[in-house]
Amino acid sequence: MKTSEIKAEIKKLTAEQLQERISQEQSSLQRLQFAHAVTPLDNTMQLRQAKRLIARLRTELVQKQTTK
Repeated sequence: MKTSEIKAEIKKLTAEQLQERISQEQSSLQRLQFAHAVTPLDNTMQLRQAKRLIARLRTELVQKQTTK
């Protein structure tokens, strides 16, 4: 998925959906980090992509909360 598609999808989410998605992505990131600690991942870019997605979700959540 392209970055612009991800951003468009994130903008459509409500604040509650964003919070839920953030918690899901954080648990996914944690699983990736544990897996990487035990056995190095084939594609380490997954870690960076997961962190960036969480940052995008948090940014959108803050924007939605401040505009209320």
